[in-house]
Amino acid sequence: MAQTLGLERLDAQLLLLHALGKPGHDRAWLLAHDADELPDAVAQQFRQLSLRRAAGEPLAYIVGRKEFFGLELQVDARVLIPRPDTETLVEWSLEVLQQPAMPPTTPTLQVLDLGTGSGAIALAICHRLQRSHPNAQVLAVDASANALAVASANAARLQLPVQFLESHWLQRVSGHFHLIVSNPPYIANLDPHLAALKHEPLQALTAGSDGLDDIRQIVAQAPTHLHAGGWLLLEHGYDQAAAVCTLLHQRGFAQVQSRPDLAGIARCSGGQWQGRPGT
Repeated sequence: MAQTLGLERLDAQLLLLHALGKPGHDRAWLLAHDADELPDAVAQQFRQLSLRRAAGEPLAYIVGRKEFFGLELQVDARVLIPRPDTETLVEWSLEVLQQPAMPPTTPTLQVLDLGTGSGAIALAICHRLQRSHPNAQVLAVDASANALAVASANAARLQLPVQFLESHWLQRVSGHFHLIVSNPPYIANLDPHLAALKHEPLQALTAGSDGLDDIRQIVAQAPTHLHAGGWLLLEHGYDQAAAVCTLLHQRGFAQVQSRPDLAGIARCSGGQWQGRPGT
């Protein structure tokens, strides 16, 4: 049936494993039981799941989970699905946090994730820092209470001590950080690519006529909450690197640069704040 609906083989396998109540990495079990007859209840559930996938619903929403940076996150339609390209942002974040030149302003590394969604970035950073900086403090912010419910549930399940705050960007944030990281909305309101993302929350995708409204706000406000020598790192659209770097330069950031995603496209840009907080 899945083949009749035009589903890819991997999608069909993962949906069948989900219907069977088995983990997604257990594809070898399917091969070993290829000739087994499915119970009626499992067959019916598999059919319903396949129909949802054929209608365009993302696989991650159907099975309720998505792996990101080695962590299995629970996701649903309240949050964006974490993308592999965002791992570039996590890797860069860990790189700057491990720099010997990171200013010892406080004895504890302090990290802020803006627009956390499922918690993917904050949880990945926190998980990795447990090895090198077990006392690191990671704060994850989102304007959506629904998104924070998903993120906090992921943190509890993974036993990671990330703190959460409901705030529109930096509006309710206090204190200073060695790193502010964000994967904000960056798609233009009328971008034709939005049609392919109809199942995901629109407010987490779009940001004005050019897609840069939220990035402008973050770049403008971030220095108020950065330690001297701290970094601001941002994910953005495939064609926005030059514009984001210009915003960072204009705000006074140094060492402004971009990093490529898995396809070699400049997907993340950032810079180091060398002035005093609030300047």
